[in-house]
Amino acid sequence: MIHNILKDRPTKLFIAMAAFFVANALIAECIGGKIFSLEKVFGVQPANFTIFGQSGLSFNLTCGVLLWPLEFIMTDIVNEYYGPRAVRRISYTAVILIAYAFIMFYLAISIPPADFWIGSGATDGVPDMRNAFNVVFGQGMWIIFGSLAAFLISQVVDVTVFHKIKKYTGEKKIWLRATGSTLISQLIDSFIVLFIAFKIGKGWSWQLVLAICLVNYTYKFAMAILLTPLIYLAQKRIEKYVGKETAIQMKRAAMATPGAGADNIVAAG
Repeated sequence: MIHNILKDRPTKLFIAMAAFFVANALIAECIGGKIFSLEKVFGVQPANFTIFGQSGLSFNLTCGVLLWPLEFIMTDIVNEYYGPRAVRRISYTAVILIAYAFIMFYLAISIPPADFWIGSGATDGVPDMRNAFNVVFGQGMWIIFGSLAAFLISQVVDVTVFHKIKKYTGEKKIWLRATGSTLISQLIDSFIVLFIAFKIGKGWSWQLVLAICLVNYTYKFAMAILLTPLIYLAQKRIEKYVGKETAIQMKRAAMATPGAGADNIVAAG
């Protein structure tokens, strides 16, 4: 039986997408501690604009936003071919493994370091490796909790909006349900993570939280539009891999009932 499962192309595709989804989410969390200037990436000076009375704002973004748009694209692809239950399954898996990773990070931080290791980076400009390690891997608990909560809630919203739009569009206008669901879920994701991590955790003012939320969402909005062609590219590759007839069966199973998609992975093959 196990050999038949591993030979089944829809099943192998789901495993590959689930693995990429989880790895991408974990990497995004790990690199999220670095803030970069989007304007400087394009060789221009920071914008320094004002929103909600907050001046001096510019597109300073966490490096995590480089990968999160791919998560929502993957969500829409999995939703299209495997259904909501499959999306929930990989989302819960991602959250559990991210939480596990941070527990291991904090365990590693708490372990007493070897004396020689602390100063081993001095020649590279890092006089205290212990502090450097702690700063890189020791993200605040409010930030971790906010990020995970925002991720789970936004995934649920994305799945719900995606299927509501698909009920009206059918198989047509995949760009509308994919981009539409992403735009709504990204707005919720941006607000929740900032609210938990910085309004509750740091005591930021509502004006500052909303201003930064709008800046972050503007970037995510633009990326959602720009990455829309990837949905069509992925659709073509999937149909070529599993076969057009199988792809149609997978889509029908995904839309049949809220839980049918994940349970019919093998049956569709």
